Amino acid sequence: MDRFFGLKEQGTTVRKEFVAGLTTFLAMAYILFVNTDMLSATGMDPGAVFVATALAAALGSLIMGLLANYPVALAPGMGINAFFAFTVVLGMGIPWQTALAGTFVSGVIFFILTLFKIRETIINGIPEQMKLAVGAGIGLFIAFIGFQNAGIVVAEEATIVGLGDILSPPVLLTVFGLVVSAILMIRGIKGGIFFGMILTSIAGIIFGLIDAPSQIVSSVPSLEPTFGVLFKDFFEHVFRKEMILVIFTMLFIDFFDTAGTLVAVTRQAGLMKDGKLPRAGRALSADAVATMGGAVLGTSTTTSYIESSAGVAVGGRTGLTAVFTALFFIVALFFSPLLGVVTSNVTAPALIIVGVLMASSLKAIEWDKLEYAIPAFLTIVIMPFAYSISTGIAAGFLLYPIFMIFKGRHKEVHPIMYVLFFVFVAYFIWLVE
Repeated sequence: MDRFFGLKEQGTTVRKEFVAGLTTFLAMAYILFVNTDMLSATGMDPGAVFVATALAAALGSLIMGLLANYPVALAPGMGINAFFAFTVVLGMGIPWQTALAGTFVSGVIFFILTLFKIRETIINGIPEQMKLAVGAGIGLFIAFIGFQNAGIVVAEEATIVGLGDILSPPVLLTVFGLVVSAILMIRGIKGGIFFGMILTSIAGIIFGLIDAPSQIVSSVPSLEPTFGVLFKDFFEHVFRKEMILVIFTMLFIDFFDTAGTLVAVTRQAGLMKDGKLPRAGRALSADAVATMGGAVLGTSTTTSYIESSAGVAVGGRTGLTAVFTALFFIVALFFSPLLGVVTSNVTAPALIIVGVLMASSLKAIEWDKLEYAIPAFLTIVIMPFAYSISTGIAAGFLLYPIFMIFKGRHKEVHPIMYVLFFVFVAYFIWLVE
C-alpha cells in the first residue's frame, strides 16, 4: 500500500488517510440526499437515484484514487444537477432518460478531449471573467431553488415571485436548518452542511413536521428504474437539436468544476509542481469515466468535489484518501430509509449555503470594466430570472465578444469565443421558433 500510494513520500500514514477519507465523506455526504431530492422532481425513482448517487461517487472517487493518486473525491455535481432537473427536464420538457443520455455523451466528449489534450485549449479560450460569472450565476440559481423548495419564495401573480409564509412551521424548520448549518460552517466544523441536515431532521421529528423513520438501516434499493435506461432509443433522442446545447452546457460546467477543484485541492495538498498538475490527464480521465458511469447508473454529471479540501486539511495527501471516501459511500447505500426524513425543507438550507459558496466568485469580477461587467452580470442574473443555466451562459457569451470588439480589444478575444457567438445566436433563434 505504501509503495502503490507513496505514503511515506507524501509524509502520511494509513491512519491519516482514513481520517481524511472520513472527513471528506462527511463534508460531501449531503449530496446523497440533495441530489436524490432534486432529480426525483423529474419523476425519477428516489431509491434508484440514491443508489446511483452513492455508486457514482464511489466509482469516481475510487478511480481518482487508484488512477491519479489524488486525495480528491467525486460525486454528482451541485449546479449541474440543478441544470439537469430544472432546466433540461422540467424547463425544456426533455425526458429524464434522454437527459441521462446527454450526460453520457458529455462524458464521452470530455474523455476524448482529455485524451487528445484539447481540454486546455478550450479552457484557455474562455475568458476568466466569464468563468467567474458562470460559477456565481449557478450559485444564485441553486439558492433560488432552495428558497422555492422551502416555501420562502413563492409564486406571486403581480410580481411573479414573492415572500411566502415565513411563520409556517415548515419554513421555520428550513430557517432553523439554515442558521444551524451556517453556524457549524462558521465555526469550521467539517461536514457542517451534513450535520446541519441531521439536526434539522431531528428538530422536524421532535416537532411533528417529519415522520420518524421506522428503520435506519435496510437493504439497498433497486437500481432497475434508472440503470441503463439511457441506451433505449439512444441515437434517436440524443442527437435532437435541443440536445446539442444541453450536452455543451453539461460539458462546459464539468470542465470548469473539475479544473478549478483539481487545482485548488492539489495546491492545498502541496502536489503542484512548478505550477503544473502532475498526472492531470489521469485525473481528468477519472472525472470523464465517472460521468459516463454515473449516467449509466442513473444520475447527473459526476465531478470532482471542492469538499475534498476538508480531507486535505486533516492530512490527506494521496489517493488512499479518495479510496476510503469511496468505501464510505458504499456503506451509505444501506441508509436509504433516511430519505423519508430528509425532506425538501431539510435539503433547502444545503442548496442555499452551496449557493453562497459559489457566489463568492463575484468578488473577483472586474466590475469597473463594463466590457466584462455587463456580460458577466447578465450571465449571473438571467440564470435565476429565466430559470435556465444554459440561457444565462448563452446571453453572456453572446454579448462578450460584441462589447470587446467595440472596446477595441477584439484581438484579445479567443477564436473559440467567436465560434460560441454563432452557436448561441443559433440557440436564441431556436428558442423563439
